[in-house]
Amino acid sequence: MIAIINYGLGNLASVQNAFRQVGHPSLVTDQPEQILRSERVVLPGVGAFADGMNSLIKTGLIDVVYEVVHRGIPLLGICLGMQMFFPTSEEAGMHKGLGLIPGRVRRFQLPSPYKVPHMGWNQITPVGNSKLFKDIPAGSYVYFAHSFYTEPQDSYVRSATTDYGIGFTCAVAKGSILGVQFHPEKSGLVGLTMLRNFKELKL
Repeated sequence: MIAIINYGLGNLASVQNAFRQVGHPSLVTDQPEQILRSERVVLPGVGAFADGMNSLIKTGLIDVVYEVVHRGIPLLGICLGMQMFFPTSEEAGMHKGLGLIPGRVRRFQLPSPYKVPHMGWNQITPVGNSKLFKDIPAGSYVYFAHSFYTEPQDSYVRSATTDYGIGFTCAVAKGSILGVQFHPEKSGLVGLTMLRNFKELKL
């Protein structure tokens, strides 16, 4: 079973429906015991970084996320979910994240004619051998909706990049932790392939 963490933010129904389309059952839950019994865990998210972290704290699920990582259960962060893996974000001030992947979250400072937020379809380039991108060629299009981007401290955690005025990391992988800045649940067949890969990957 795949657990989709419900901490009050995220496209929960869309993510669950996408897993259903690839034939993998999932459960939207805020119950720690259900999350920790799952084979895979998803941390979705939309909205502001500080709101996301505060919601994890208020729901008592921040410790559950740390325990998921401690147990080595594969964890996929989507959009804000991925950003919260990092120690800090400069969104609306400086805010503390989960600190699972060294680096920071930065606001786009882009030349004309690029607009913020980065919204819509864009191409990605897989880096290295991340199993999340099995059968996904360079140049595949996925759907983005964000004003901030991640800047990992260590290049080896990058599993995909994209370009929007600047080149930036749009996916990370570190042990059992995987993250994507884009929305696979809104990315058509490419996104569904990623979700199928996540369910089937062996670390």
